Amino acid sequence: MGLMKTTVEISDSLLQEARDVAAREGLTLRTLIERGLHRVIDEVTRGSPFKLRHASFSGSGRQTEFQDAAWEQVRDAIYRGRGG
Repeated sequence: MGLMKTTVEISDSLLQEARDVAAREGLTLRTLIERGLHRVIDEVTRGSPFKLRHASFSGSGRQTEFQDAAWEQVRDAIYRGRGG
């Protein structure tokens, strides 16, 4: 594998954040930058798969009145009084 030296201009704050992450993870700045570049190149060339964000909420399920209700009953209750 050949190595090439290059100069890249990035903001001071981004560089400091990258240095902090590298130090925290026990990596060199070079390794962190290479990992980031590999990740971006993979996403661009393969297209990143869709990831559904975690959107669950705390609770114990449906309210008592809707425990055994069909979706149509729940939907009707949601839209009740909105006119139509």
